Amino acid sequence: MGGRVLSVASECVPLVKTGGLADVVGALPAALAAVGWEMRVLLPCYRSLRSLVGGWPVVWEEADLWGGPGRVLSGEVAGVQVLLLDAPHLYDREGGPYSGPNGEHPDNAVRFAALSWTAARIAREGLDGWKPDVLHAHDWQAGLAPAYLAYHGSGGVKSVLTIHNIAFQGWAPAHMLGVLRLPGHAWHPEALEYYGGISTLKAGLVTADWITTVSPTYAAELMRPEFGMGLEGVIAARGASVSGILNGVDTAVWNPGAEDPPFDRKSLAGKAAARAGLCAEFGLEVPGPLAIVVSRLTDQKGIDLLPAVIPDFVLGGGGLIVLGSGDPGLEGAVRKLAARFPGRVGVRIGYDEAMSHRLFAGADVVLVPSRFEPCGLTQMYGLRYGTLPVVSLVGGLADTVIGASPATLAAGVATGVTFHPVDALGFGQALAQVLALHAQPKLWAKLRSNAMAHPVGWETSAAAYAGLYERLCA
Repeated sequence: MGGRVLSVASECVPLVKTGGLADVVGALPAALAAVGWEMRVLLPCYRSLRSLVGGWPVVWEEADLWGGPGRVLSGEVAGVQVLLLDAPHLYDREGGPYSGPNGEHPDNAVRFAALSWTAARIAREGLDGWKPDVLHAHDWQAGLAPAYLAYHGSGGVKSVLTIHNIAFQGWAPAHMLGVLRLPGHAWHPEALEYYGGISTLKAGLVTADWITTVSPTYAAELMRPEFGMGLEGVIAARGASVSGILNGVDTAVWNPGAEDPPFDRKSLAGKAAARAGLCAEFGLEVPGPLAIVVSRLTDQKGIDLLPAVIPDFVLGGGGLIVLGSGDPGLEGAVRKLAARFPGRVGVRIGYDEAMSHRLFAGADVVLVPSRFEPCGLTQMYGLRYGTLPVVSLVGGLADTVIGASPATLAAGVATGVTFHPVDALGFGQALAQVLALHAQPKLWAKLRSNAMAHPVGWETSAAAYAGLYERLCA
């Protein structure tokens, strides 16, 4: 069938990125184009983007967009059709998308209401001869877009809201209901009211025609209190209109054959050279499996479990490299591991895209012990590079990694190691299993082969989104 989609989000690769949301928003247009859907992406014109838009035409304007004029500029970046909402009073400021030098921007509710309002108007009215069939909103920052369609007229446009991480809900005080251009008649628990305030994510959840999450298991988890973070009842009530569609990774960017040194996906000769280079870079000598952690250093990611399990892993012959930043206490904890085990544990605080590629190319296993994980891309990078994922059985981790068990090993289908519950005992047992599997070269080679054969691109996911759009528009 095919059609047109307006995607609205707060970040998009290659323009602005703070996390995995940007990767997904940036990858979807090309993936959907392959199955007949044209997608344009609406983003705020942050200060860092203003230099891009010098020659871009203005395709939409509003005189009063919460305290100042707003206009939308249209252009193309890296093959993505981009619409930038230029409203300097909201977005031309120091800092990142959500915070500045003094912390979170205090007017974030209004800043992203303006983005959502603009998206809904463009969807409803069209612009410059282009009108979408579907408005696809991402996370709390775009949560009001489906609400504005529902309460101010949809113009026949269907809406989809994707939850990338339910931990962030876009809260605003109740007195802002009118300020946010939301109707008083919807101020009740079944609609906009949320524990005495407003959640822009909830507003989208109760008004969107369909809700997706970024993995099937996460969709099911969100109906339970331990994962739903206060919104489990809302999602359960919409259960018939909720589905999980896995993210994919950009296989052109994450391509073992394009690394330096490149390695052949069959012989893996280059992977051995990459491992040797990695050990030399960090001054390590590791006789057994070399593990990596590439992550935000937070409790959500299970990083607090490392001090309890890595000593036994090192004593068994393993090694570890950590790349990431986050909680200062956890940064200190991984530094202490490196100091305790020189030559076996390396740490780099911060993030380095080129280094992350070297880590996946050279390591044997990647550790992802998250307490919750909506989808996760790290384990998919591991599969792509034959760097076996060691993951907790939550969210998208459970949907993408086949754990090594007697049954899966006998069937020859295992692609990694899984554990549950998410605690030091379970994680430690998983690392013990890694040591045992690594000591069997033929079995380890089979696991690597399975991992690298596992599809991690966008083809399947794009087809699922296209099917959803077609059902909504039918």
